[in-house]
Amino acid sequence: MSSQIRNFSTVHDAHKFLQQLGASSKLIRHVKLVGEAAELLIAKLHQLPVSFNAGFVRLGVAFHDAGKILHPEELTAKGNNHELAGEQLLIAHGVEPSLARCCRSHGQWESMECSLEELLVALADTLWKGKRISQLETMVIERLSALCKRDYWELFVEMDSCFEAIASEGDLRLSRS
Repeated sequence: MSSQIRNFSTVHDAHKFLQQLGASSKLIRHVKLVGEAAELLIAKLHQLPVSFNAGFVRLGVAFHDAGKILHPEELTAKGNNHELAGEQLLIAHGVEPSLARCCRSHGQWESMECSLEELLVALADTLWKGKRISQLETMVIERLSALCKRDYWELFVEMDSCFEAIASEGDLRLSRS
């Protein structure tokens, strides 16, 4: 158990850390592909008058499936044992608890109070493979609408187009997974 909080300045540092913890190349490839979707979301949000922590989103995506180090079967089969296990693993190794929480919130966003950044991690984790979850997308747009002080439906059209563009390349990303 680490008593000191680790700081990660880059996603590359986070990937190296995951490898030190035993992450497989398949897991690293997965978080990189989700990271591609996250970068597209981040780029879109930078066009809006909204303040958010892009670094947190990037690192949250890098760490969101850390529990699959302990539950590698969930790399190829459905399951959520990796969620709490990942959070605990990261905290035990000195990762900031709010960042480690992305291990749970990316899969439990419906039942947890999540930050915008956590919702973006969850959204990137669905869009990367071409999946759309309207409830999650609605939550993100509602949060953005309030932060930007823009009409929900005006923002919906803009963000829905962004989400669709990211999802439309899901097959390409899946073929590289």
